[in-house]
Amino acid sequence: MLGLLGDEWNLLIIQQALMGASRYSHFIARLAISNSVLTTRLRMLVDEGLLERRAGEYLPTPRSRSLWPILVLIWEWERSWVAEHRERLPAMRHRGCGELFSPQLRCASCGAPITEDDVDLAPGPSGRWSRSAPAVATRRRSGSDAATRQAGLFPETMTVLGNRWAAALLVAAFLRTTRFTDFQNQLGAPPSLLTERLQQFCAIGVFAAAPAHRQGSERASYLLTEKGRAFGGVLVAALQWAQRWFVAPEGPAMLVNHRACGEPLTAELACDRCHGQLTGAQVEVIQAALTRAEAAGNP
Repeated sequence: MLGLLGDEWNLLIIQQALMGASRYSHFIARLAISNSVLTTRLRMLVDEGLLERRAGEYLPTPRSRSLWPILVLIWEWERSWVAEHRERLPAMRHRGCGELFSPQLRCASCGAPITEDDVDLAPGPSGRWSRSAPAVATRRRSGSDAATRQAGLFPETMTVLGNRWAAALLVAAFLRTTRFTDFQNQLGAPPSLLTERLQQFCAIGVFAAAPAHRQGSERASYLLTEKGRAFGGVLVAALQWAQRWFVAPEGPAMLVNHRACGEPLTAELACDRCHGQLTGAQVEVIQAALTRAEAAGNP
């Protein structure tokens, strides 16, 4: 899963495909991406069943169309937590009730809303980093971060998920890993690369470095901030998608349980205005972003 969703270009290509791009020229025009990278990613997405090649077009498949909850949650996280987006990122309207809405993650078993504190994560029988992150996503991004920030609607999400090690680091943090040596031992990441990613997560406010309490102990702990914990919904949706479409014979990579009802978590999205369950076809992007007050005709 990390090799697909944890890649800086795959989500952007799928995002554009779901928004109508289908030809090679469409992706080149919409994304700041080189021909060689686009060719490689399109081939991989076809091989993995996320796009279908037909008559010169790259078309979404059921596997990629089912990514819409992840994209909706990413959209809302960026709108809520990335200051530069609050004015220009388009709003979303629920066609079912006609209201501008924020997506609400809830448990399909008990119907209760879910927060990051309501979810228990534990490694499952197939939860191995070597299986989750194929070689295509192992490279460092170096200067590509700036290009990705310009290319897509989700710049900070690309910092969090757009690299094998960044995505793995986030999962480890939700598994309550906090210290540098524990991250390194668990993930097997090169120390210099791990240091760079920890610094980036602190810079965008997803992690906060807490100084060591005792002299001689490791310098700092790296703790998820409120902003980082708010990304938990995206992570839950991504795990649910991966475990639906990439089934391992030995069992799931992660065990996800809803603490309130004690059941294995099946998450669904609901409209926070009418509380109806959302489907992808009911989500409408409003290009001229309006506030709820403006949509209601109030100044």
